[in-house]
Amino acid sequence: MAIPDYETLMLPLLNRLADGETQVLKDMQHQLADEFALTAEERIQLLPSGGTLTFASRVGWAKTYLKKAGLVHQPKRGVVQITAAGLEVLKSAPSHIDSAYLERFSDFLSFKNSSRNKVGLTGQGGMAEPLPELTPDEVMDTAQQRSREALADEVLERVRACTPAYFERLVVQLLIKMGYGGSREEAGRAVGRSGDGGIDGIINEDRLGLDAIYLQAKRWKDVVGRPEIQGFVGALAGQRANKGVFITTSRFTQDARDYASNSHYKLVLIDGERLADLMIEHDLGVSVVATYQLKRIDSDFFSEE
Repeated sequence: MAIPDYETLMLPLLNRLADGETQVLKDMQHQLADEFALTAEERIQLLPSGGTLTFASRVGWAKTYLKKAGLVHQPKRGVVQITAAGLEVLKSAPSHIDSAYLERFSDFLSFKNSSRNKVGLTGQGGMAEPLPELTPDEVMDTAQQRSREALADEVLERVRACTPAYFERLVVQLLIKMGYGGSREEAGRAVGRSGDGGIDGIINEDRLGLDAIYLQAKRWKDVVGRPEIQGFVGALAGQRANKGVFITTSRFTQDARDYASNSHYKLVLIDGERLADLMIEHDLGVSVVATYQLKRIDSDFFSEE
């Protein structure tokens, strides 16, 4: 049979998690391939870009959509587990699960609406599904944005699972890629060396070291509120500094953001979502697996004047 699309894979994937135990995603790919009786050729078929197995990609997207709806989660790298909401879905014995079915879950609706709004393609329903009136270019933009958001979600998940020491090194690498800190060695010595007075590190703003940026890096799950930012400002005052960056894997309250924006200090707050975006933008922890080119007619070439 033909390779099933990702929506067809949603319910079989969820069914294989019905026992509530964690499952290795790669093992599930093989099990689902057996379930759908895929041939050896179909199992190794690549996407047109040539960088990814078609079936593995579709299983991955099925998992991502179920995760966005809150039906599964990934407690650690490479494994998947059903949630209480997922078990409730199985109890209702649905005949199928697809994107339309998942729209009953608010988290999934937020994900789809966010995908569409970010590329400025909000239609009457506000949904992220390609609509007939969209041009092929717009469809590609929408798909690219959705793929990037799914990647950002996975990047942040990996960051939250790493150790504090690894997170500290990650921050160093990101700042280096963004042009701060002079050399990697200088940045590595600076970050994490202080640890007193609410400052986690100090890094050069430029390669000549003409100014310094003071850092606070927190690998937290809890939201960061105004008291934490006030404490950071107090630490900056104690160091007679005027520039600071507070990085967290969680998020900031609006009160914390308002306090930072109204402060006399130059403060930049980077939450988990922004951290993941910066890592993708600067190719940290991610790699290019495919490149697509959009080509247009060269009018000058066909000009006979």
